[in-house]
Amino acid sequence: MRHTLPIAPQFYVTAPQPCPYLEGRMERKLFTSLQGENADKLNNSLSQQGFRRSQNVLYRPSCAECSACLSARIDVSRFIASKSQRRTARRNNQLQRRATSPWATEDQYELFRRYLDARHADGGMADMDVFEFAAMIEETPIRSRVIEYSDPVADDLIAVSLTDVLEDGLSMVYSFYAPDRPQYSLGTHMILDHIKIARNAKLPYVYLGYWVPGSQKMGYKANFSGLEVYIGGEWKQMADPREFAAETHPLSTDPIAEQVANISLPDRHPTRF
Repeated sequence: MRHTLPIAPQFYVTAPQPCPYLEGRMERKLFTSLQGENADKLNNSLSQQGFRRSQNVLYRPSCAECSACLSARIDVSRFIASKSQRRTARRNNQLQRRATSPWATEDQYELFRRYLDARHADGGMADMDVFEFAAMIEETPIRSRVIEYSDPVADDLIAVSLTDVLEDGLSMVYSFYAPDRPQYSLGTHMILDHIKIARNAKLPYVYLGYWVPGSQKMGYKANFSGLEVYIGGEWKQMADPREFAAETHPLSTDPIAEQVANISLPDRHPTRF
């Protein structure tokens, strides 16, 4: 006799730990494994519901007493560069972009270490060694690219983005850059260039990760026009960042069981045995 059972991902919750963005708060994540032949479909579906990828895990903040972290993406059709962003683009016009398969190199790791030591020396990734870095870059079950930016004059790698290609856009999983070039605004340049890549590929969105009102580290994302944030189970246009002030009431976050019940999963082929 043959039986069929739907393949459904299992969701878990991390233990609370200090929030890296807002002092005095605790963070907790809802997550699931990303693997198997349906990995692309699952990644696409959950990315559209505010989840992010880290290697073979998809996660979304699920803090008990805070809902400040909001998944953010740029609607490419509505993006208009500001004067400052146009200056940044011109300033970096000489940079050369190279997109490769997700493979870690020594040059990437050296740049990564310089970036962490200068910008995030006390962060959760500060102790990553070369093997952990390689895992971050290479352990991906979906369509991913490493996008490198080099200065041809200095013959130097100065910025890198690990980027996933989704069915509706580009997801900037993790980016790092030379910390000794603050005048070049390399982080902004990489986002601007991803908007250009998405436009050329006719992809509607560039996913930026989480925007956290009140966090200086994440505030730059609010500088991009066409920004949308995922809140209340839907994407909403952000015209004024002040409209999305951090909410700290304990009841602002739904119970875990309710959150999981409201997640839409992609159609899956049944397993036969």
